[in-house]
Amino acid sequence: MKIEKTLIELKNVSKIYGKGRTAVKALSNINLKVKEGEFLAIVGPSGSGKTTFLNIIGALDKPTSGEVFIDNINISKIKESNLYKVRREKVGFIFQSYYLIPTLTALQNVLVPTFPLRNNKKKFLKRAKLLFKEVGLLGKEERRPSELSGGEQQRVAIARSLILDPPLILADEPTGNLDSKRGLAIINLMKNLNKKENKTFIIVTHNFQIAESCDRIIKIEDGKIKN
Repeated sequence: MKIEKTLIELKNVSKIYGKGRTAVKALSNINLKVKEGEFLAIVGPSGSGKTTFLNIIGALDKPTSGEVFIDNINISKIKESNLYKVRREKVGFIFQSYYLIPTLTALQNVLVPTFPLRNNKKKFLKRAKLLFKEVGLLGKEERRPSELSGGEQQRVAIARSLILDPPLILADEPTGNLDSKRGLAIINLMKNLNKKENKTFIIVTHNFQIAESCDRIIKIEDGKIKN
């Protein structure tokens, strides 16, 4: 019998921006566990706290109170100056805007997260070429972003998120700039990678169809998880 491992755990997490009368409670007493290999959707109205939630899970922001664990690491206790190690080793990011560097080739864009790492260049290049095959871009490694469609650019961004082999992928409206056909293709690609690479995906989306295709849906409203 396979034992399901908890990859993400939030304990009584709250996030408050500002102080006094101007204070805004973006998250309120969030408790959540995410298992390794889940394909999870986060939904909710604009301003509900979805992006704050994603930023805290991705170690881009710290909670005002409570604890956040990624792969049994309590990132709430790690100094800000050392959080980059957690982001680099544990989390891959996919955004609505692809954030590709226009002067670099698709292959170079995928390899960007490896640039600070001087060792294992051959290993990363081999991994990148494998990822180009997995995301359906084999043969387009030397193209610049301007020579790729929006869907192809997002595929490059997905490959980039996987290059360092993190256990967790966070996607913030990954299909927001794509039409429904290309958006569905991107979600299907991520689902295939979820199974093939055993990556945990957490996807923020406004698209009901995409949310319904996920294994589990978490609804956030007014900074709280709604059952």
